Amino acid sequence: MRVKLFINEDPQQTARAAAIWLAERVRDAVTARGRCSLAMSGGDTPLAMFDELRKQDIPWRAVHIFQVDERVAPAGSPARNFTHLHETFLRHVPIPSEQIHPMPVEQDDLNKAAIEYAGKLAEVAGSPPVLDIVHLGIGDDGHTASLAPGDPVLKQGKRDTAVTKPYQDHRRITLTYPCIARARTIMWLITGNDKAIMLRRLQDADSGIPAGR
Repeated sequence: MRVKLFINEDPQQTARAAAIWLAERVRDAVTARGRCSLAMSGGDTPLAMFDELRKQDIPWRAVHIFQVDERVAPAGSPARNFTHLHETFLRHVPIPSEQIHPMPVEQDDLNKAAIEYAGKLAEVAGSPPVLDIVHLGIGDDGHTASLAPGDPVLKQGKRDTAVTKPYQDHRRITLTYPCIARARTIMWLITGNDKAIMLRRLQDADSGIPAGR
């Protein structure tokens, strides 16, 4: 496993550098396999990167967009990662609508919804799915995706998607460790002094935090 750490002076420079780096990886995937499967995380940190990513020269019509995780909330809710992803990024780039795959968290049966999403991952990225790129962040409690401290989903070793217990007032559907670990490339985007300690623990592969695993 090769790990490279890029450090920038401020969040805006980080966003631009991340967008340029990510665009290169997307182009590489399309050149190698004819398309790119890209799983995106939510939160506030990547919003500036999404803005910069729109400016990059990318073969968008060969890109499939997946979500790393999503809160259980109605469509269009400001609590939804997809709401912000769509408004700040997806509606501005020419990705065919059938290649944008939001997590179906509106369904009553969340376990069924998670299984269906795993099926969509397999349909696009193979069985078991091997995503080209997974974009992750880290919380000040060490969570990544919706793999939060103490959640039973941390022990899920077979399924590619799972439903979490409530975390910060929402249940969620998330990619699991097996799915993330199979990705060809993982990009962590981390900014803010409050993340410094967790970044160090991540670099040390500290299994005491979800991200470190």
